[in-house]
Amino acid sequence: MQVIDADTVNQTLNFPKLISELRDTFSKPAGMPQRQVFSLDEASSHSDAFAVLPSWNEKTIAVKAFTYFPDNPAKSSELESLYSKIMIFDRKTGVPQALVDGTSVTYWRTAAISALGTDFLAKKDASKLLIMGTGRLASFMALAHASIRPISEIYVWGRNPNKAQSIVKAVSQARPDIKVSVCDDIEQSVRAADIISCATGSSTPLFNGDWVQAGTHTDFVGNHNHDRRECDTGLILKSSVYVDSKINVFAEAGELLIPVKEGVYSLDSVVGELAQLCKGQVSGRTNDQEITLFKTVGTALADLVGAQLVYSQLHSEI
Repeated sequence: MQVIDADTVNQTLNFPKLISELRDTFSKPAGMPQRQVFSLDEASSHSDAFAVLPSWNEKTIAVKAFTYFPDNPAKSSELESLYSKIMIFDRKTGVPQALVDGTSVTYWRTAAISALGTDFLAKKDASKLLIMGTGRLASFMALAHASIRPISEIYVWGRNPNKAQSIVKAVSQARPDIKVSVCDDIEQSVRAADIISCATGSSTPLFNGDWVQAGTHTDFVGNHNHDRRECDTGLILKSSVYVDSKINVFAEAGELLIPVKEGVYSLDSVVGELAQLCKGQVSGRTNDQEITLFKTVGTALADLVGAQLVYSQLHSEI
């Protein structure tokens, strides 16, 4: 069985190929039970957790396991808040094939899934992108969206200006053809953006939904908790809402569950999930005035695709 580290993952993957593989996989039959997230200390105020995400398709069986210890960075600069591994098996024989670094795959597949959603839901000529968040995902999100739309300007917002500037630098180096700058005025950038992609740790809405203009596509990946959210109720109510996976989003995402609890929104109003978009069972954007919203919490099938693609690419080169 091969062990594949983060450096190999980062050197092997690219967004056009990964997004194409995700589109193809989500359009075909696959197994993906609801993921299991276990709190390690329910009496504590922190959220240490362990999770297991199984999935399978016609090629591969995969199981991703990850730990989430949000206080780790405060304990030591050498500790990450999230550690993850993905084990893949041959679907025909059950033979173990590889143990793949799951943390790096998670960054790639999270951004790629958002970009795939954007490909269905954003205007074809969308050129202005607002990235909210300055964590490790931020540069991945920017580059993924820029790979499927003619992005000419990217604004990066974060509470720490130095971190925002670091993201600007990283994205500019990867895509020198795009104007990338720090967002100094949230309202102005929200009103101007064609695509707004949010990947933060915020527990409360990042901006006023009234600022979002007709034709905008919004994307939220930073929250996986039923009582937290990155967008307000107003934005949910005026958007055509799509999700990556109903079974997971409907159990975890405060963006939808809080409006439901308020009695103003029904989960039946969600237009569809990613597999339905990929299969053509539901339509994406219907006109240039529609406001669309894509909420993701992550899926095991996307992890499978990332790990499977790395493994197959490596073996095609041998």
